[in-house]
Amino acid sequence: MRKFRSILLVAVLGLVVIGLAACQKSPAKKSTSSDKAVLNLSTTAPLDTIDISKATGYGQTGNVFESFYRLGKNGKPTAGLAKSSQVSKDGKTWTFTLRNAKWSNGDKITAQDFVYSWRRTVTPKTKSTYAYLFSGIKNADQIAAGKVSPSKIGIKALNNKTVQIQLDKPIAYFKVLMAYPLFGPQNQKVVDKYGKKYGTRSKYMVYSGPFKIQNWNGTGNKWQFVKNNQYWDKSVVKLKKINYTVVESPTTGLELYQQGKLDLTPLSNTQIKNYKNNSQFKQYPYSVVGYLKYNFKDANPTKRKILNNRNIRLAMSLSINRKQLTQKVLGDGSATPTGFVASDLAKNPKTGEDFSKEQAVPNTVDHNEKLARQYWERGLKQLGIKKVNLTILGANDDPTTSPISQYLKAQFAKVLPGFTLNIRNIPSKASNEQELKGDFDISLSGWGADFNDPISFLQIPLTGTSYNSGKYSNAKFDSLVKRAQNQDANNPEKRWDDLVQASRLFSKDQGMTPLYQQVTSYLQKPGLKGVIHNTAGTQWNYKYATVK
Repeated sequence: MRKFRSILLVAVLGLVVIGLAACQKSPAKKSTSSDKAVLNLSTTAPLDTIDISKATGYGQTGNVFESFYRLGKNGKPTAGLAKSSQVSKDGKTWTFTLRNAKWSNGDKITAQDFVYSWRRTVTPKTKSTYAYLFSGIKNADQIAAGKVSPSKIGIKALNNKTVQIQLDKPIAYFKVLMAYPLFGPQNQKVVDKYGKKYGTRSKYMVYSGPFKIQNWNGTGNKWQFVKNNQYWDKSVVKLKKINYTVVESPTTGLELYQQGKLDLTPLSNTQIKNYKNNSQFKQYPYSVVGYLKYNFKDANPTKRKILNNRNIRLAMSLSINRKQLTQKVLGDGSATPTGFVASDLAKNPKTGEDFSKEQAVPNTVDHNEKLARQYWERGLKQLGIKKVNLTILGANDDPTTSPISQYLKAQFAKVLPGFTLNIRNIPSKASNEQELKGDFDISLSGWGADFNDPISFLQIPLTGTSYNSGKYSNAKFDSLVKRAQNQDANNPEKRWDDLVQASRLFSKDQGMTPLYQQVTSYLQKPGLKGVIHNTAGTQWNYKYATVK
């Protein structure tokens, strides 16, 4: 239920990040800002669009657009544009009652604004990057296939304040999904007024969230979020302004922080070593897992047989020292995974146990070189070969790609006799294209969850999905995931068990091999309080933020 993402994991999901820098200076310099209600942040690139139907991420714009809910602490949905909601016993009908809310231009936000927005987003010609997230809503899949009119999407306005949504089947994570800005309203009057200009500049847009955007021209390196005085809950919003600046130079970012011109900055490997004991050092985990993707339909028949051999895949996984990879090769605070699904993403509805603990299977993503060689020898014997020659594909514009590739090459050569891993690192756009076409042996890939549920990861390996570019296929895995999505969808405990079993099966099969989970380290000004950070979805929420 999400688009494919390659190894660009350092600046994933539109996070508020700046360039990586290496500097020995103390970060303790006091902010020079005279207005303590102003937050200064930096980003690696300009916003590509502020049209929620066409956005490629909502890491920043989740603060200017709002849906039925907002994402609060620990990934929990909190009050948004909906005053209340009801769901039918079969879990297929949701009814939302809207509160008295206005657009930033003073227009009333109505139920019809939601209907119009959804229809606009799922219309194929809109080419929404995230339209797949509507799957499970009545007729969404047929609309995507061009078989049904977008007007048939399962949403209607019962009156100005009441929205009714029909699902094809219960969606266990539906409430969390409705906190995604993608599902928020759009003002048709404004869209029609600006036409092709809509969303191309900050002035060609109206906003429903706690902030609105100013001085963004579509390409510039500076813009601001300013408090939206028409926002329904404006009394709790303390920040007057958030200044964003694009910072491309690695050293400039940290220098700006030290000069008091930035309030938050991520750290490079070298910086972490210098600042990990500093009082301003912070770490924020993300539900982003880097992994090896295997091409089960490799065009080369010999390589295809090798990659389809489970013993070979297990040997590769067990030969990797993930502790060494995360601590010494990456050195950025990244964590070792227990399986394909990220930690801190979802908890057992009955016991509260993290999914990552329940999915763990011994001798699958552990470091065990002796066992790795046993699997390796067994696999080579089954294949009737003595040497393996494969190529790993990666994106050369991601700073983590080269060190990871080099580490894997050396580790496989050391642990697995006869294994030669060739490295092919090319620009991310070309890498993505080749992977999607199936033109690779192994790819260095990554995935970040769009919402807090294990299905956000476990739908990737399903047979036939567009983002399963390695063409992994396991009938039992498919059955477990589909059972969680269908007959057990309205039973939280059974659904959880289905997904745990599916993830454990995937680990035993090593359909993809997890390498690390992203954790980003920051320096953060001690006066910055109240920022809500989540591991998935709209990661940064500044609604309650204050700066002293």
